[in-house]
Amino acid sequence: MNNFKDNEKIMIEYAEMLKALAHPVRLCIVHGLINCDGSNVSNIQNCLNMPQSTISQHLSKLRSYGIITGERNGLEIIYKVSNDKVKALVEAIFNENI
Repeated sequence: MNNFKDNEKIMIEYAEMLKALAHPVRLCIVHGLINCDGSNVSNIQNCLNMPQSTISQHLSKLRSYGIITGERNGLEIIYKVSNDKVKALVEAIFNENI
């Protein structure tokens, strides 16, 4: 087993990523964004049947952890998963369970 001090920065990065994904709504959003190759807030809101403000808060958290990015397309923002480690992790989780 590797020494924690030798890998502390990586362990902290992974722990933060897992914290962001630990909420069921955020995990669902990330899974959906991977499957759809991106989406806007309205589509996410319709799929999850939750208020826009709730979805926006979760998207903000995912953005702050560097998991998703938003690209403006006219009046809307298209959100996509931009972290390849997160993509691999979420795909592995859902390939096992669904």
